[in-house]
Amino acid sequence: MNIHGKDIKIFSANSNPRLAAEIARGLGLPVGRSEVTSFADGETSVSIGESVRGSDVFVVQSTSGPVNIHIMELLIMLDAFKRASAGRITAVVPYYGYARQDRKAKARDPISARLVADLITAAGADRVLTMDLHAPQIQGFFNIPTDHLVGAPMLAEFFLKRFTAEERKNLTVAAPDLGSVPRTRKFAEKIDAPVAVIDKRRPKANESEVMNIIGDVRDRTVVMIDDIVDTAGSLCNAAKALVEIGGAKAVFAGATHGVLSGPAIKRIQESPIEQLVLLDTIPLREDARIDKITQLSVAHIFSEAISRIYEDKPVSPMFS
Repeated sequence: MNIHGKDIKIFSANSNPRLAAEIARGLGLPVGRSEVTSFADGETSVSIGESVRGSDVFVVQSTSGPVNIHIMELLIMLDAFKRASAGRITAVVPYYGYARQDRKAKARDPISARLVADLITAAGADRVLTMDLHAPQIQGFFNIPTDHLVGAPMLAEFFLKRFTAEERKNLTVAAPDLGSVPRTRKFAEKIDAPVAVIDKRRPKANESEVMNIIGDVRDRTVVMIDDIVDTAGSLCNAAKALVEIGGAKAVFAGATHGVLSGPAIKRIQESPIEQLVLLDTIPLREDARIDKITQLSVAHIFSEAISRIYEDKPVSPMFS
């Protein structure tokens, strides 16, 4: 069933309730009454505190750490709304976990990004709203409509204000790896800056070794753009190479999703990065509230997208 609901209702599980509240506020709505807890043995318990019959329900839940718990919260909430006869159910997933497991890198590898997409569909979602999937083709893993928002315009707007017109003449945008080049090019077009690429070899997961810098960054201010900052090893190694090998004058960075696992904060603190700008698809952990890290809210983007979905208007003009 995929029909127009009679009204909008915003619900949240436990991964990012503050963002859900801001999204609802942007629509002039309260967050729907629900309770997501755990039984003594760790099983997820969901209780919906109001009628959703015939409503257009939007469930806000980033599948960030603890990833498996937050995925189960989302799936069980979707199932609860389906069984409560919601008119249409949209899974609003600002950060889509398992997105980096999007292909078979070696024999007998799972494609976990596809598995999670199937689970969300089977649980009862009629459509998905997400932001900056690690690989855009993951949209094709869903057999339901999927709206894919992008964070680059927000980051571009921030850095356009951060630097004066004179300073922007000495600005270069760098891709921290070859996979980030398409995203970096789009960002560079928005701020009218040249592009550099950091060519690296990755010995094993979460470790990287910079090999070469393609492009001129000497005596220039460099902004690196990526989609995810996890352990920050790649980002910080790239920043170090830009300064020590490339001769960059200053290094800034921007990314959509701040996973910030393990030693990430320590690495960022000790790196040449002057400022790291993240979007709030994932809430900052307490020790990440440092001077070097700035977080911008994506609530207004999701509020507008939800409004367009409810009114059956296209979402793509938001980024034209």
